[in-house]
Amino acid sequence: MSIAENIAQVRERIAKAAHRASRNPDEIILMGVSKTLPVERIVEAYAAGLRVFGENRVQEFAGKVSALGDLPDAEWHLIGHLQTNKTAKAVELFDAVDSVDSVRMAEKLNASGESTGKILPVLIEINVGGETAKSGVAAGSSELEQILQGAARWDHLKIKGLMTVPPYTEDAEGSRPYFRQLCQIRDGIAARKLSRIGMEILSMGMSHDFEVAIEEGATCVRVGTAIFGERAKA
Repeated sequence: MSIAENIAQVRERIAKAAHRASRNPDEIILMGVSKTLPVERIVEAYAAGLRVFGENRVQEFAGKVSALGDLPDAEWHLIGHLQTNKTAKAVELFDAVDSVDSVRMAEKLNASGESTGKILPVLIEINVGGETAKSGVAAGSSELEQILQGAARWDHLKIKGLMTVPPYTEDAEGSRPYFRQLCQIRDGIAARKLSRIGMEILSMGMSHDFEVAIEEGATCVRVGTAIFGERAKA
């Protein structure tokens, strides 16, 4: 199947999952995970109507961004772990950073935003599974609380919600408790009505489990393989 056909199929699956959860599918953002892909395939997805793209690495995206300048209404999100020495470049290249997992990173992103006059939308990445091999701040940790308290002083960041990558299971149902947990964390933060923090975005769910994520409240699903097919490991 072509990329356009794949996108149409994924959107249909999104709509069906939303219907099962009595939700409006128009409220769910489809992000195409374009890491490691050549520019031509990204342009093909854009031509098929995809507008939000996720990249994992600052350096990789820097190498192809100039060839993507003809896609003026595309949104580029950094969804991979960000090294603090690359925050300035990330602010320059991306429309949003969806993987904030420390106070230090947030402070550096804010400083880079201040120097460029940019207000950067960000998500806090939560490590719901407590996996040591994965980035993300632990739920209920002092680091998360410091990020939430720090938001009031970061004038060039706009915290818009949460992101997670749950422990992988072959059965998509295995992800459900982790998605439910992230939704509960979001609700708890939203109820506090903290300064400069919005909780409208829940970015969770990938190719193998995005339908379960939608049923549990995802507002953004990050889909790579189901759109672009299998790819070489980065």
